[in-house]
Amino acid sequence: MTTPTHNGWRSARGHIVFLLALISAFALVYWLEQWETGGTSTASAWTADPDAAAPRPPLEPLGDDELEAARAAWAYFEGNTQSDTGLVNSVAGYPATTMWDTGGYLLAAIAAERLGILPRQEFDRRMTQALDSLARLPLYDGRLPNKSYDTTTLAMTDYANTPTEAGIGWSALDLGRILVPFDALMRHYPEHAAGVDAVLDHWDLASAVQDGEMIGALPSEGGGYELVQEGRLGYEQYSAKGFALLGYDVGEAARVEAHLDWVDVAGLDVPVDQRDPEEFGAHAHTLSEPYLLAALEFGWDTRLRDLAWRVYQAQERRHAETGILTAVTEDHLDRAPHFIFSSVVAEGEPWAVQTDTGEDADEFRILSTKAALGWHALYRTPYTEELAAAVWDLQTPNGWQTGHYESLGEPNAVLAANTNAVILEALHYWALGPILHPQGGEERDETASAATP
Repeated sequence: MTTPTHNGWRSARGHIVFLLALISAFALVYWLEQWETGGTSTASAWTADPDAAAPRPPLEPLGDDELEAARAAWAYFEGNTQSDTGLVNSVAGYPATTMWDTGGYLLAAIAAERLGILPRQEFDRRMTQALDSLARLPLYDGRLPNKSYDTTTLAMTDYANTPTEAGIGWSALDLGRILVPFDALMRHYPEHAAGVDAVLDHWDLASAVQDGEMIGALPSEGGGYELVQEGRLGYEQYSAKGFALLGYDVGEAARVEAHLDWVDVAGLDVPVDQRDPEEFGAHAHTLSEPYLLAALEFGWDTRLRDLAWRVYQAQERRHAETGILTAVTEDHLDRAPHFIFSSVVAEGEPWAVQTDTGEDADEFRILSTKAALGWHALYRTPYTEELAAAVWDLQTPNGWQTGHYESLGEPNAVLAANTNAVILEALHYWALGPILHPQGGEERDETASAATP
């Protein structure tokens, strides 16, 4: 017969086993979090501030100056569209493009049509021709668009625009960007849905996604190609949004906390990607571009809103400390090395400027036109007013120049598709809100009416 004492011990023993199991479970979860974040506890403990950043500015119809700015940006696309293919040069006079820049062109056209500076009939013609070309592209390994194409012939090329029958791989990040205008066309311009479907039927997008990550392809030395995870903090989350629009599982790529760390810049915790470029094979840059695009196209979400505000504030603080107007991002240059990543932080170094291979390019830092006008559209603070005023002279009859060199004392005179696309998106946000869900009703009608020549 079991005594009451033994009954009490048996009951207690059950509670002890439960508590030990609970403690073990918590320990396992903690260990997994540490493993996922490389042992950085500050990242896993971070909670986004829902009140981060200034309140969203009210929508405002474009005034005469802003309409002229939009027309200048659209002039770039009018002057750089290839008549045979309907695709647009990434840089003025250079007949090459990427899917990133082609996505920018499609978004620019949507913004221009809504702002009343691109007639609907011409918009429809352009979209039909561009989608037809995208549905006929030769594909890398027969699966997905190559990283670069000749805009006159649709031939796959390398980055020097030399034709290559085999191609140089595909970029999942670039594909994520072009999926954003595809979604906008299907939702807001349903007459182009069949054209988008034809493109998507031609492409094997599932090859660019695996286990919740975005996957790119690189040629192997011995032939064939290797698949690699693509994306670093900011760019990774932005491009994942594009795949998510079409229902692809990019849950791991969308997670901010997985590889989040912080670097102190002017007393401010700035978000950085903790993955080591030597170990993971890709450089990480904290800069304006992905945060601007995410907000201008999708609108804010809580996490990116918090991170973007930190990235913006660091640039404002640099100006306060040095007197140098600062708006940094990736940009084309009018001289070698021709393309830079100008960062708030790159691999732990504040204000680093690097080439795409990680070489120092500090002398080529610019006050970026698209970053200045993008931040101004989103925040409209006294500092962004200064930024916008400082680049306002970079309009030309053929498009907006890319920026002002910080140390060379002259404009960066190159005209680029991405610069002019972001400017049109910023002006769209100013008047109508994000590209994917613009405001209807009186605000849009008033803007379009004011914009009609």
